[in-house]
Amino acid sequence: MKILLVTETFPPDINGVAMTLSRLADELSARGHDLLVLRPGKPEAHSGTGKSWKETMVWGLRIPGYPEARIGLTSRWSLIRLLRRWKPDLAHIATEGPLGWMALRACEHERCPVISSFHTNFHEYTRHYKVSFLERLVEHYLCSFHNRTQANLAPDQGLIERLEKAGFRNNCYFGRGVDTVLFSPEKRDPALRGEWGVGEGDSVILHVSRVAAEKNIPFVLGTYRQFRAQYPGLKMVVVGDGPERRRLRKQYPEVIFTGMKMGEELARHYASADFFFFASETETFGNVITESLASGLVVLAYDYAAGRQFIRTGVNGFTVPLGDARDFQACAANLLSKRGGEYLAEVRAAARRTALQIPWSTTVDRYEAIVRSVLDLEPKPVCDTLDMAPAD
Repeated sequence: MKILLVTETFPPDINGVAMTLSRLADELSARGHDLLVLRPGKPEAHSGTGKSWKETMVWGLRIPGYPEARIGLTSRWSLIRLLRRWKPDLAHIATEGPLGWMALRACEHERCPVISSFHTNFHEYTRHYKVSFLERLVEHYLCSFHNRTQANLAPDQGLIERLEKAGFRNNCYFGRGVDTVLFSPEKRDPALRGEWGVGEGDSVILHVSRVAAEKNIPFVLGTYRQFRAQYPGLKMVVVGDGPERRRLRKQYPEVIFTGMKMGEELARHYASADFFFFASETETFGNVITESLASGLVVLAYDYAAGRQFIRTGVNGFTVPLGDARDFQACAANLLSKRGGEYLAEVRAAARRTALQIPWSTTVDRYEAIVRSVLDLEPKPVCDTLDMAPAD
């Protein structure tokens, strides 16, 4: 099939959406699909696990407060000409910005089948940027955008339920995979732990995300600070960059802020920690959860999105009710009291086994089935089916 992927974030951007779409492009190309990625920025040399995909670039405008990403700007007629020239079987619009909006209008004009995917709770972000009065307006825009497509791919069944209550239609479970070759306990690096000043028998709490208001990082850092006196050798490492990094680094000088890491270097940081504490309340999925499970960490997160899908509390990780700060800190205290024991070693091993059950190949199988259904190549719709990997 010929698939046009329209997105305003893609490598070299470093975020969960870019990573997901890049991996999807890898897998689709490896399976012989003809893929054209339309995005803002400069052309990059990309080769997936199979053949390379094509790229078409548009002019990009950097987003204030988020300089590592751009919005794409082009005209509807430019995109109509692209559709007429390349003649895709289907367009997949992954972001709802100006580029996505123009692509949607162009596809409607040319009667090109369109699917979309829901990656970011932008309407919930308004609460963290002091513009909560815009929440309903943003949600209405997102709903109207996705409802103009023939299928809206979402990574989590709980998210689908919330979207449906808000009026989103044609929602399909897409899911996510995790690279268990890249993210592995075998990447644990004693030299890196030495750089962090970790002594024998000491533990490291890791947090990986964009360092931004919506990630609830101050709560995690405050939780760590609460236990420092009790566990003097305990270290906290934050991997990522963003608008809040400078302020938090000044406010929490005892915390190690590494900046952005990727690839093998990111995998070493995961595997060299012991715990992964993640208190974000705005995730659509949370790739960092599955990457942490794959790395064999003891994960503590809220009970929704990837946490709910894949973690069985006390078996392969730990979750607490969404937004329950008191339970989060109580669970953290309990886990730290058991550090170094056989019980948490069993949890770490179970976390790794769970990640091995979440291959990207299964996710892309599901994607292909959705596309075939939209194009009437599948005998029956697939959007009502749910095929999530079981937690260990």
